[in-house]
Amino acid sequence: MAVDDRFTQDHRDSDPDQPAGTRNEVVTGPVADWATDFSHVEPEWAADPYTIQDDLRQRCPVAHTERFGGAWLPTRYADVAEIAYDTERFSSRSVVMSNFRPPLDLAPMGAIPPISSDPPFHHGARKLLLPVFTRSAVAKREAATRAFCHSLIDSFGDRPVVDAAHDYAQHIPIRVIADMLGFPPEDAPQFKVFIENTLEGVNNPQDERMEAFNQLFDYLYKQIHDHLDDPRDDLTTYLINAELYGHKLQSEHVAGTMALLLIAGIDTTWSAIGASLWHLAKTPADRERLVAEPEMVPTAAEEMLRAYAPVTMARLVKQDMRWRDVDMKAEDWVLLSFPAANRDPAQFDRADEVVIDREVNRHAAFGLGIHRCVGSHLARMELRVALEVWLERIPSFSLDDPSGVTWAKGQVRGPRTLPLRIA
Repeated sequence: MAVDDRFTQDHRDSDPDQPAGTRNEVVTGPVADWATDFSHVEPEWAADPYTIQDDLRQRCPVAHTERFGGAWLPTRYADVAEIAYDTERFSSRSVVMSNFRPPLDLAPMGAIPPISSDPPFHHGARKLLLPVFTRSAVAKREAATRAFCHSLIDSFGDRPVVDAAHDYAQHIPIRVIADMLGFPPEDAPQFKVFIENTLEGVNNPQDERMEAFNQLFDYLYKQIHDHLDDPRDDLTTYLINAELYGHKLQSEHVAGTMALLLIAGIDTTWSAIGASLWHLAKTPADRERLVAEPEMVPTAAEEMLRAYAPVTMARLVKQDMRWRDVDMKAEDWVLLSFPAANRDPAQFDRADEVVIDREVNRHAAFGLGIHRCVGSHLARMELRVALEVWLERIPSFSLDDPSGVTWAKGQVRGPRTLPLRIA
């Protein structure tokens, strides 16, 4: 195949993650008052954000912090939804909050389209991906996903205790996404590092973050060049050949979308799987009911997505304005906490309970507005299959050591260690 000129330049020459400037250093340390000093990367938040969010919803539903250069945190479903749908006043050009804001001219595409794209560019960028993530396309991957889940449990052997996050949950979406993109499965350990650097490393020095960013995109461009030399039927080749508005995608668009699928497509799903297993391990009645009535797993999975929604997305305020009785400044961050929205009692009955047979469940775990997760069918399939296989093979399990469970800090929350006793 002829060399594609789009991929012959050094991508570092136009690094989309270079900061537009900062307004203060990232601040870490104890939170004085969550209403005026919140921080989603502190250990208290990682351990239990729901108590904090419930308190804020009652006394300060739109919290503020000077950390990260200034940010806002709405905790009511209605407020989260309003911002998610408002693309006129809020930009998506960066969805991971840190002390550094990408340059304004990065819009409307953003670094990782389409989730970082603003209208009108967003519509076409999202439409490109829809055929890949339809129900019928996802259904073709179910048998292989199920077989892989069985192989993971086979690997447990006779161990009485396994780390369900490390030994099970994280491997499932890594295998699925690597297969979709046509990446070598043996590269899986690198994917975990890329994810942790991107989502949990927001307090690292900027030069370290830039180096991690470059390592990720070095890897992606290497895979692109491999696919140029050896095209095959996978998502990477599809993106290389795709056209938008009559033109092939820019190299930054191809690599950025691959980065989105690699990062967001993996961590969100492994977090949902892990959180669901954590709930069932500590809630014997729910576990026993699903073992007895496996046909209930899809409904229960939706409820655990609502109750333990893993994803919080960021927006940037476009211009100074008064919003909901607060004065937002241009370039302030807004954290859209879908977990907080899903626990709003004004939106859900028994919002703080996990009701595994909840019939009406219009949750926001996959986001709201134009950026609602394009891969929701895939994530649902992976979560459902992971639970079905686990419950079939391991019907009895419990937390081996509740204090040994650790949770990711940052905008995607899920168990990072989950020791379960299975015998």
